[in-house]
Amino acid sequence: MTVSLRLQRQGKPKRPYYRLVAIDKRNRRDGAPIELLGRYDPMAASDKVSLNAERVQYWIKQGAQPSKTVTDILKRASLIEKKA
Repeated sequence: MTVSLRLQRQGKPKRPYYRLVAIDKRNRRDGAPIELLGRYDPMAASDKVSLNAERVQYWIKQGAQPSKTVTDILKRASLIEKKA
């Protein structure tokens, strides 16, 4: 099973809210996740992000591949290194 770290869309139309999840790469976007790792609200004044850093690091060490957007979020949260 290939695990991916990606966002699941929640919320209302024109008011998105996302959950950061560890999910089987073959599942659809809103499929059942393996684990909920955090939340991301892009409509908040400062892009409110709350993450379970310990579990995010665990999944990355297990070989989970974060999506491009999740990689950017994790870089801003200083959970993965920024490449120079």
